[in-house]
Amino acid sequence: MSIHKPVLLKESIEALNLEKGDIVVDATLGGGGHSREILKAIGSRGILIGIDNDINAIKYFAEFLISNFQFPNKLQFPIFKIKNAYLINSNFANLGNILENLKIKKVNAIIADFGLSSDQIENAERGFSFQKDGPLDMRMGKPLRITRLDSQIPLVEARRANRYEYTNRSITAREIVNNYQEKQLAEIFRTFGDEKYSGKIAKAIVLARKAKPITTTKDLVEIIEKAVPQPYKHRRIHFATKTFLALRMEVNNELANIKIFLSQAIDALEKKGRLAAISFHSGEDKLVKNFFRENAGGCVCPKEFPICICGGKPKVKIITKRPIIPMEKEIRNNPRARSAKMRVIERI
Repeated sequence: MSIHKPVLLKESIEALNLEKGDIVVDATLGGGGHSREILKAIGSRGILIGIDNDINAIKYFAEFLISNFQFPNKLQFPIFKIKNAYLINSNFANLGNILENLKIKKVNAIIADFGLSSDQIENAERGFSFQKDGPLDMRMGKPLRITRLDSQIPLVEARRANRYEYTNRSITAREIVNNYQEKQLAEIFRTFGDEKYSGKIAKAIVLARKAKPITTTKDLVEIIEKAVPQPYKHRRIHFATKTFLALRMEVNNELANIKIFLSQAIDALEKKGRLAAISFHSGEDKLVKNFFRENAGGCVCPKEFPICICGGKPKVKIITKRPIIPMEKEIRNNPRARSAKMRVIERI
């Protein structure tokens, strides 16, 4: 049974503009709250495609032993069929492959909630929480990483020449804190976590691991506590929040996967189909906002050009001029919703 509370549930279902018989993707199944409301809206003639990297999310939603209900497919991840729902244990960056395997060319709506599920946070063994002692893991499932097909080509050139592929990435937070260089750690904490004391925390980690390996969330919290100034420990936000967030994002390659997903999601939408993206971090929200703007703008010519020569046309229109945020009542009932921002676009 899932304990996760869906964020912006009413607002997101309304924003998707669903009808009976629609084909809808919930790219981040999580506790299944959004998916259950989607199923009510689309009825028995509709199709739900629920994706989650965490097999436990699939199990919670299915509410029975799913191993006997696997749907045959050519891909390397399991697909389960339950009535009018397909449940896929995979990264949402695989959206294009998933739809192709299901022989679905276009969908009417897509929703993605990039936040962490309460089921994952509350499970100490997953290593996501700084409030519970557990192994430094933080893997959501099977995150993807970029692998060069030719190891002699620099990654930037490999991207340009389309000489790369996405493969499973199994690095843990423990491996990162015990092996990354001080400069790398500081950059991760600063870039992904907006951590003010990124340099001090990175330095403290490198010093601590010389004495013994950092293996648990408790070990890391104690290191962070000693690294930051006293006033920083008494703010509303816990002093370890940003470091843990940054590590999680690095472990799961989150920003890169979101960008891959958004591109595939726009291409998968029917005309007037809608995509709702819920972010919890400034880096995620900025990525979504800029991506939506680029695809709504069409022309990519430099501003100094008097006329457009690229021929680019808008793919989408932006439905939410400003992000939708939770009401006070929702935040009181679910404090983890406080940083949520939802942006919505419609395919032209």
